[in-house]
Amino acid sequence: MIHDSAIVSPSAQIGKNVKIGPYSIIGDNVVIGDDVEIMSHVCIDGITTIGTGTKIFPFASLGHPPQDLKYRGEKASLQIGCYNTIREYVTMHIGTQGGSMKTVVGDHNLFMVGVHIAHDCVVGNHIVMGNNATLAGHVTIEDNVIIGGLAAIHQFVRVGKNAVIGGMSGVERDVIPFGAVKGERAHLYDINLIGLKRANIERQEIVALQKAYEMLFSEEAPISDNIKQVEQKLSQWTCVKYLLEFMHQDSKRSFCLPKSK
Repeated sequence: MIHDSAIVSPSAQIGKNVKIGPYSIIGDNVVIGDDVEIMSHVCIDGITTIGTGTKIFPFASLGHPPQDLKYRGEKASLQIGCYNTIREYVTMHIGTQGGSMKTVVGDHNLFMVGVHIAHDCVVGNHIVMGNNATLAGHVTIEDNVIIGGLAAIHQFVRVGKNAVIGGMSGVERDVIPFGAVKGERAHLYDINLIGLKRANIERQEIVALQKAYEMLFSEEAPISDNIKQVEQKLSQWTCVKYLLEFMHQDSKRSFCLPKSK
């Protein structure tokens, strides 16, 4: 099921029921899982693994060297999970010695036209990235995140699970789990109520998250003091506990805050 015009290295590992379309190029160290469909004019190189059932549309470029000026040819990798949809002109780069030496993409994600995932990113599962959304190097995106079109995520930023980022937002700081941010320099404006309901989070958990949000970003005290208050009063709730754990983790970025904070 490989088109005659495709160029596939003899050393590449190709799974069962794989389709490779016209003029696509598959490099020496590429591993392609079962039931993957690669359409025309796709270029996959480097130490790249693509999981079962992934579908890759024309002109995607996967596994090439990063746009990091410190990159010196180290044998880093790109690991793409299963059942992803990778649309036209998507680019995903390998890792670097300055990071984890690998870029990792999870399962069941949708990457729309022109998405860019830079070196050393870690992208979770069930994520949607809109057209031309961009992740700079070393970004971490947890599960069930939606990133609007033309949004840009700064280096080393973390985005917590079930967060939503509005289109054309510039995100320079960490986004809390279940948070909703937007703006030219993104600010936090609410919790992601729609996403929580879609995820079938229980109503009591959502109410607790709303209360935690109000307490955390109260103007009455610094956030560090507000975190302690939330820990004392609401940490029995699973979602709130996860939110607090995220906020306690080491990070090179501060948090996206409401505009008035």
